[in-house]
Amino acid sequence: MRAEAWLFTGVALFFAATGGVYAAYAHDPAGVAALMVSLLMAGLVAAFLWRQAGKGGPRPEDDAEAEVAAAAGRRFSFPARSYAPVTAAAGAGLMGLGTVIGLWLVLIGFGLLVPGVYGFVFAGADYASED
Repeated sequence: MRAEAWLFTGVALFFAATGGVYAAYAHDPAGVAALMVSLLMAGLVAAFLWRQAGKGGPRPEDDAEAEVAAAAGRRFSFPARSYAPVTAAAGAGLMGLGTVIGLWLVLIGFGLLVPGVYGFVFAGADYASED
């Protein structure tokens, strides 16, 4: 995970430098806010990846000499058929439309989004295999 962590650290540093230069020369608070939010999001992903790299150790796919069977014990699969993606997408779409049309549509969209996200989070737990 170190390669991914370095990648997102570089992205976060890019947004930090770009945001600093933009804040110095432009007088647009919306652009500065967008660059700072981008910095925070890239930094969050980088911090997660650095933590996982330190906690998990080297992965089999990082070793050029590794065999395919080296990753045999690390299996996790999601169900072939799941309504969670469709439910979450419909809920997010209705919430987006609801910001334009009205609060009632946002509430319906939120009511669809919550079970969709729940399905994403907990659907794979029943299908994990520990061989």
